[in-house]
Amino acid sequence: MRYCFPTTHQWSGKYWGWCATLLGGATVAQAQQVAPVAPYVVGAYAQGSFIVAHAPAVAHLAVSHPTGAELNLQRQTTGTAPWHAWYRYPKVGLALVYYDYHNPRLDQSFAATAYINKAIWRTARQELNFRLGTGLGYFTTSYDRFDNNRNSMMGSRLNATIQTRIEYDMAVTEHLGVLLGFAFNHYSNGATTKPNRGINLPSVVLGLNYHQQRAFRPQPAEASTEPADIGRFFLNLSTSYAFKQLDEVDQWNNRHYSVFSATVAVGRRLNRKSNLMLGLEGFRDQSLRVEQLRNPQTGNRLPDIKKAGVYLGHELLFGRLAFVSHLGVYVYNPYKSNPFYYERLGLKYHFTKHVFGEVDLKVHRAAADALELRVGMKL
Repeated sequence: MRYCFPTTHQWSGKYWGWCATLLGGATVAQAQQVAPVAPYVVGAYAQGSFIVAHAPAVAHLAVSHPTGAELNLQRQTTGTAPWHAWYRYPKVGLALVYYDYHNPRLDQSFAATAYINKAIWRTARQELNFRLGTGLGYFTTSYDRFDNNRNSMMGSRLNATIQTRIEYDMAVTEHLGVLLGFAFNHYSNGATTKPNRGINLPSVVLGLNYHQQRAFRPQPAEASTEPADIGRFFLNLSTSYAFKQLDEVDQWNNRHYSVFSATVAVGRRLNRKSNLMLGLEGFRDQSLRVEQLRNPQTGNRLPDIKKAGVYLGHELLFGRLAFVSHLGVYVYNPYKSNPFYYERLGLKYHFTKHVFGEVDLKVHRAAADALELRVGMKL
């Protein structure tokens, strides 16, 4: 401070120039270090739905019209991470969802989900968004051999949930908006417990949003940042574990079978948002041996239950998080217990640069085969 306020009684212009330069430089430095505040949105919605009769075995349950409610909290991304700008600054949120199925066999459900909400079109007073989320749901009742044996949808009370939604939000005041949406909700336990036909709920959503700051304009400085690994190849080594049941008999006896896999995959970073993957993997599903013994075939020698597959995959990147989708073909499949191909959807998270975890749903023709918990290394 002694440089800005000298002891002499005669102030000259050069001292004021030094003060302005020093103080101005400090102000600019502080402004560059402080990240913009992320405004929030609080929502409360009502939902009206119907149950899709996606298989004859669930037609007797698809007769009611469930109603629900949702509370959620969203935060606007601000550019503190490069992927915010690559996706044009979406919102990220948490939601609590309640449904009453108006059917004693299904009763009620509660769910907690995390989601991303991306603007398709936005003006100062209107927004059209696409929302995608996943989480866990709890049902107050499920299949029971004696008390609820006609509930062929939900074999367990704890289930995974997936949400997709198109939302239109229109401002009615500076902070308050009316929301109209069309949603699709899915609940399933991933074949960990049988029966597991799942519930599909197309829904109409109507509610209110409170916007802390509607006309938010984030800093676009990070939009031009290019990841250093674009165009580079990498290697993933991973293994997964799952458990499943074959049918209701296994639930009566509380019996589960383990499913293991090992995967080697080569990937290439295509651009800011995408990885392309090519993988080779092997599977061992212990439930298949039990299935063979329950349904004996001609001959004394049972086919090998091990399988091998090759898949082509894509990873949609959100910083450390990635949405995974695979399409695979079995190249070694002596025991024909399934179609010749399989699909996989999942969420992958990098704990470090080289270590990741993943939750995957492996599917055969839209029917869940196994819910895989995966760990791996990126080299």
